[in-house]
Amino acid sequence: MRIALFTEVFLPKIDGITNRLSHTIRCLRDDGHEVLVFAPQGAATSHAGARVVRVPGLPFPPYPELKVCAPDPRILRELWRFGPDVVHAVGPAWLGAFGIAAARALRLPIVASYHTDLPRYLPDHGLGWLEPAIWPLIRRVHGGAHLNLTPSRFTRRELLDHGIEPVEIWQGGVDTEIFHPQRRSLEMRMRLSGGVPDGPVLLYAGRLSPEKRLDTLVPILDALPDARLAFVGDGPARPALEKLYAGRRVHFTGFLRGEALASAFASADVFLMPSTTETLGFVVLEAMASGCPVVAARAGGIPELVDPGESGHLYDPDDISDAVLAVRALLARPALRRFIAQQARKRAESSSWPRETRRLVLEYRKAIAIASHRGVLGRLKELLVG
Repeated sequence: MRIALFTEVFLPKIDGITNRLSHTIRCLRDDGHEVLVFAPQGAATSHAGARVVRVPGLPFPPYPELKVCAPDPRILRELWRFGPDVVHAVGPAWLGAFGIAAARALRLPIVASYHTDLPRYLPDHGLGWLEPAIWPLIRRVHGGAHLNLTPSRFTRRELLDHGIEPVEIWQGGVDTEIFHPQRRSLEMRMRLSGGVPDGPVLLYAGRLSPEKRLDTLVPILDALPDARLAFVGDGPARPALEKLYAGRRVHFTGFLRGEALASAFASADVFLMPSTTETLGFVVLEAMASGCPVVAARAGGIPELVDPGESGHLYDPDDISDAVLAVRALLARPALRRFIAQQARKRAESSSWPRETRRLVLEYRKAIAIASHRGVLGRLKELLVG
């Protein structure tokens, strides 16, 4: 199959979408598919044998690392030359919308996938007043696709409630070879704890931004005087967080990747996820694969990953005392922590990238069938009208 992917972000940027794409492209290539990627200027020129067409764009003011791409005639030209069987717009905004328009002009089957809960992000950035205008835009972009995909049943229901259909699930996976309990190390515990590895080590890994609600972890840390908290990652909220946590037992490592990131997950005692805007939460799956018990907010797509009492704990995001109790129980009962770590690892092993990518290809074939069916109906309508 020949697959054209449009994405608003790509390597070397580090986030959930680039993580998803890097694994998916590699698995597609391993299975013999041809892939062409359209990404903003500054992206890698190739990945896993897939060529990248880089489209010029300007920095988006709230997040300068994101690029706002303008229409470029190369999009239509390169798409026509490649002749894809399906076009997939991943988290379409500017570039993805142009890709959908070009694919429609060429009468190609189109898949659009929704990964970022933008409407819920807006209030955290002082832009809540824009929310009523966002859904019509999302509906317009995704309405141009023959099939829409999203990582969780929660987000699928949300899209359907806003008139976007059809919608199927593309959860995504985790690399269970890299993220593994055996990567636990004293050296990494030293790094995460600021040189005091003997006490409990709590971990958050991911983007440091307002919508992640990282300020809500203060009561957890304050209630556990022997614990230390590590923030792995970076983002626009880091200066404010460093100020908030000044004087507390907190260490900021910056970005980690590959084996270093995997070792961080495996070396911590509890992984904390307070975000309520996750469409899935890859870092939760990575923590589970690493055998690090998860205590996460009961919101978004995370409850579809964590089975309370079995593979982790979910708490009411409006009641942080519940999270405090859960962390205390895990730290006080090593046997419970080991049990949950084992169950979490088993859950993660069922979500490998090769398996999830083959499911994605099945969705591509479904989109091709839908496009073909609509094409036949359209031609029939033309004949009847003519």
